[in-house]
Amino acid sequence: MALYFFDSSSIVKRYMNERGTAWVIGTTDPAAGNRIYVAHITGVEVVSAITRQRRSGSLSAADAATAILQFRHDFANEYRIVGITSALIGRAMSLAETHALRGYDAVQLAAALEIGTQRFALGIPTSLTFISADAALNAAATSEGLTVDNPNLHP
Repeated sequence: MALYFFDSSSIVKRYMNERGTAWVIGTTDPAAGNRIYVAHITGVEVVSAITRQRRSGSLSAADAATAILQFRHDFANEYRIVGITSALIGRAMSLAETHALRGYDAVQLAAALEIGTQRFALGIPTSLTFISADAALNAAATSEGLTVDNPNLHP
């Protein structure tokens, strides 16, 4: 079983056809046996991204409704949600300052790092891969010691 943390820019590819969609679908398929983590804020970000695509005309209303319904199901039943705590926000603030990240990107990175912290405290080995389609966020994650993959590199 592999452990993955998907940020919003990568997990949304499971619900909208973009570069990297096939790879994301394969990696997140429950039959693959992977453990998928997302930050709690990812719920809002993905629904927002799908809705914006509908409003721009890039996605039909029916396809958007189906995508949001499927995402809500997966969010509630398949993903391990990393809660946004005061401590996590403090860590995100430091990451934003260190790496000049956008606000929610810093929260995403802090959430991924929190998984490692929690697993380490429990004496459980951590081999988490951070998945994002954002180059600056991936660079920050790499400098924080995470293994990184970009779904856009898997057409």
